[in-house]
Amino acid sequence: MRSRSFRRVKVGTPGGKQVIRYLKRRPGAAKCGSCKKPLSGVPRLRPCRLAKLPKTKKRPERPYGGQLCPSCSRELFRKKNMERWENV
Repeated sequence: MRSRSFRRVKVGTPGGKQVIRYLKRRPGAAKCGSCKKPLSGVPRLRPCRLAKLPKTKKRPERPYGGQLCPSCSRELFRKKNMERWENV
């Protein structure tokens, strides 16, 4: 547990002592599947903590929310819309 893969957190116990707890580090931010920018609105949590969150707190409420950033999803919608009008 003393390896540096765990982070050290000083915690006060009810008896008044300070002890060191070894916790897993925070994961990296979720990234856009297209441009690899960090996604806003997606929490940086470990999978066990993320599973306990409600669905609306896990990712934005929009199409491709949690997979693509807003600018990439907007570009995708534009391309899809253009394809639809070209086929008519």
